[in-house]
Amino acid sequence: MQGLTEFLPVSSSGHLRILPAMYGGEDPGAAFTAIVQLGTMAAELVFFRFDIARIARATWRSIATRRVGGDVDARLGWFILIGTVPISILGLALADSIETGARNLTLIGSTLILFGVVLFAAERVGRRTRPLERIRTRDGLIMGFAQALALVPGVSRSGATISAGLFLGLERVAAARFSFLLSIPAIVLSGGLQLFSLLLGEGDASGADPGWPAIVVATVLAFVAGYATIALLLRYLVTHSVNVFVVYRIALGTLVLVLVGTGAIA
Repeated sequence: MQGLTEFLPVSSSGHLRILPAMYGGEDPGAAFTAIVQLGTMAAELVFFRFDIARIARATWRSIATRRVGGDVDARLGWFILIGTVPISILGLALADSIETGARNLTLIGSTLILFGVVLFAAERVGRRTRPLERIRTRDGLIMGFAQALALVPGVSRSGATISAGLFLGLERVAAARFSFLLSIPAIVLSGGLQLFSLLLGEGDASGADPGWPAIVVATVLAFVAGYATIALLLRYLVTHSVNVFVVYRIALGTLVLVLVGTGAIA
């Protein structure tokens, strides 16, 4: 589930909370979610390895020469760094709230619907005329703040950033590619910190303890499914809108709210 939903604009963290609730299991916890994201992060690193290497070299060159100029890759590197600042600050500041209260199913159902409407509006309003080469500092910062909203399960990291990119006039594929590249530092920081905490025996603030076998299996499967999902989504967005994800988000969010309201899940 993590691999399939991390890169689709439907909220992987929301699905990892909803799925066990559907079959009567326990919430695996925010730490489990963050560590399993390292599997999808590895899929990103492999899929975008040439882009990442090129951007890293250009960014380092810009530091050494103290010049960015018209180098698109250097600019992308700096925009990714700038866009990572909001989620880093808010993630540390709101860590306890994210691991406990923010995993409420009513909140998840509501944010699935709300940001489904936002995604629909972005598809309708966005001009979709700017390629990735024309991304600007403002775009990186705004998409960075949009990514920070995904600290709340149900929002969706890719959904929020792709929506922001579309509102800013980026092409669908350009918005998706920058969204994926932007997510790498955030996922590494989040998953790395949670992994470090578990290794120290500190556990998860939510009290969940899925165990290492479950974590390892889920992380490997997330890598395989995540790699396939990136390739399929980028190909899909060349000729299709994001409306199928809008319908899915609203339908799932409505179902979750109905089930919570009737006491079927909690």
